[in-house]
Amino acid sequence: MKILQLCKKVPYPLKDGESIAVNALSKALHNLGCSITLLSMNTSKHPVSFTEKPKALSHYRAIHLVEVDNRVRPLPAFFNLFSPDSYHVSRFVSNGFRKQLEKLLREEAFDVIQLETLYLAPYIPLIRRHSEAPIAMRAHNVEHEIWDRITRNTPLSPRKWYLRHLTEKLRRYELAQLKNYDLLIAITERDLRLFGELGYRGKRITTPIGLDKREYEPDYAAFLHPVHSLGFLGALGWRPTQEGWDWFLESVWPDLHRQWPQLSFHVAGRNSEAWRKQVGLPAVHMHGEVPCAKGFLNQHAVLIVPLRSGSGMRAKILEGMALGRVVITTSLGLEGIEATHGREVLLADTPEEFASALAFCLGQPDKLEAMGRRARQQVGKRYCPFYPYGHS
Repeated sequence: MKILQLCKKVPYPLKDGESIAVNALSKALHNLGCSITLLSMNTSKHPVSFTEKPKALSHYRAIHLVEVDNRVRPLPAFFNLFSPDSYHVSRFVSNGFRKQLEKLLREEAFDVIQLETLYLAPYIPLIRRHSEAPIAMRAHNVEHEIWDRITRNTPLSPRKWYLRHLTEKLRRYELAQLKNYDLLIAITERDLRLFGELGYRGKRITTPIGLDKREYEPDYAAFLHPVHSLGFLGALGWRPTQEGWDWFLESVWPDLHRQWPQLSFHVAGRNSEAWRKQVGLPAVHMHGEVPCAKGFLNQHAVLIVPLRSGSGMRAKILEGMALGRVVITTSLGLEGIEATHGREVLLADTPEEFASALAFCLGQPDKLEAMGRRARQQVGKRYCPFYPYGHS
């Protein structure tokens, strides 16, 4: 089977959930005998440069990158207020990408055209004109739900009104596109049900984020000593991550530090360096973008994922579980992931619940490694179908 996969950002390096999800599925399809061509935007927000095909992308038969400037610009954003179009989506409409897509469709026949996220939907009419291949939409999130949650968490202000306006246009666009897919591929069963409630009536399946166990080697040495540090890894340029981080530092960390002054909080990830000077809280250490994310996670027995908005499935939680870490996250953060509070993870939605979860970690350290091992086994059973964990 020949598949043309369209992406709004290059799925490399494998440092964010979208790239991990795209790479895992395309690699699995390749292992099943599919021939996959990648056509991706190389955006100004997430630029990638390489002269030779990276090893992580070696499963692609061919890779085509198109430079796309998707920066938020004040004037277009202002004039969009008077347009019915979604500004979220219009930033990914590119003549250069359209021309390259048309060229590929004219030169080669594909069996399936797979769109990674809603932001590729503007190209469906062009695909229909030049190809008879079915179109599969892989919905990494319910996109308007992310922004609806962000809007609800925003204090009353002109910004809240503006976000509500943008979110409503994105919602209308997302719902209107549901009739244009031949197959809808959701990341979670929960999202698949929600798309059905929103009106989708076509063929549908679920393909969760997959991980390769060989790339996640846990170091249980962190459990040999009492917990003295907490870890946080995430791209602070991504609004839901930034929002959760702000809330945790403002509403949770000060009380935790007062109760347990010996604890330190270590933060790493893209764009975290920019926050170094803005964070004046005690025992908070900003590491910037670390050379080895898995090595950073393995240093900390307990990981914090304080999400308060978002949708889909959180790859960083799965990665932490795959490394045998104890993850403390919110109910929303665990949404779509099959794990149980107190068995594979710890849930906390309020400052008081975070304190309670941390008290458990500090008061019963003998139980932490067992929880981490159960987390790793659960990820192996549910999210590594091609690379089973067994009982390690």
